[in-house]
Amino acid sequence: MRIQIEVPATSANLGPGYDAFGLALGIFDTLTLTIHDELVDPSTCVKVTGESATTLPTDRSHLIMRVIGDVLRAEYPDAAADLGARLSLDCVNRIPHSRGLGSSAAAIVGAIALAGEIGAHAGGEKLSRQRVLELASDLEGHPDNAAPAVFGGLTIALPDPARSWQIPANTVAEVTVLVPDVRLDTDIARSLIPVSVEHAVAAENSARAALLMHGFVTDASVLLEATDDRLHQEFRRDAYPQSMALVDALRADGLPAVISGAGPTVLVLADSVPQTLVPAAVTFIQTSIDLGGYRVEKKNQASDSHDRR
Repeated sequence: MRIQIEVPATSANLGPGYDAFGLALGIFDTLTLTIHDELVDPSTCVKVTGESATTLPTDRSHLIMRVIGDVLRAEYPDAAADLGARLSLDCVNRIPHSRGLGSSAAAIVGAIALAGEIGAHAGGEKLSRQRVLELASDLEGHPDNAAPAVFGGLTIALPDPARSWQIPANTVAEVTVLVPDVRLDTDIARSLIPVSVEHAVAAENSARAALLMHGFVTDASVLLEATDDRLHQEFRRDAYPQSMALVDALRADGLPAVISGAGPTVLVLADSVPQTLVPAAVTFIQTSIDLGGYRVEKKNQASDSHDRR
């Protein structure tokens, strides 16, 4: 049996919505898991093409295989014992890594959803999307990327326990993603944020976060003012100076530009950006907002029948 899942890239924070707001993008990793009749060599059970293909492990230490194994043992122990050693994985990576586009969240969400499909195949109850969100948030440490990867669209998420709500992005259909050729580790980016800020700063940021939701739902003219963050971007400026310089230039031109997640990618809530403002080493991606979150296709190898959801 073969199970294929597509998981979207995501952009977290969106300016003032630190660790709470997320947006699913029309860029997808494709994961194909095969349940074999015979045991699979654990040292070569993973094939990777695309992003980081030459550096990611191809054995069971691969993040997705580790998470599948952990979830199976926790949620479906019988299936873990019976099927765990008969799994192989094919990854087609399109989401840039270490760029603030939710590549780790996509891998974790995809792995948990695949484990749920394996468990259901073995006779258990398939994991609900809410349960996938909870497990992914536990592993990620926060739900801001996991929520849109699971449910799609524009989401607001809360932790402990993880919950999310979808907000209609009525005024924004397409966005521009500007991906630099440098990477930034999320842990490093998070370590640069102070443990506290002044009450007045937090109050202003809360107002801008609320205004941002109004901008997405009703009035796109407020998006520039609403995306003016006070909690994280300036504290990280030295970690991605070129990206912040690009944000400054785009905002000076009237475009609602923010750092995507932990950076260094820049997200613009507009479907076009003047190329004269963007350095040559930065990759342009114009994409729609994904509205569905991860999607699964099951294929029976013998009959070649499909079950798409």
